[in-house]
Amino acid sequence: MAFLIYTLAAFAEIAGCFSFWVWLKEGRSALWLFPGCLSLALFAWLLTLIDASAAGRAYAAYGGIYITVAVFWMWCADGIRPDRADLVGVALSLAGTAVILFAPHKG
Repeated sequence: MAFLIYTLAAFAEIAGCFSFWVWLKEGRSALWLFPGCLSLALFAWLLTLIDASAAGRAYAAYGGIYITVAVFWMWCADGIRPDRADLVGVALSLAGTAVILFAPHKG
């Protein structure tokens, strides 16, 4: 369940940030900010659903999922196909996420 929540949170965060990107970098209407703010609020709420002993640990584990979704977004939304370095980075970040999520923790 954590993986699904993290994935949904990553899409919500990226979509929210993307709306600010198109407003500021591409000169689109400020109306883009409304769905962007809603999406960022959804992102924050989703992360509160993670069962973790510490908020920092939940956020750290989220990082690898975020990187994976961001590379997927780059491919689908920006039309830039990931190269070998992108895929190696994704693999390394997911390895870090797995260590944080599945290793025994003392607190």
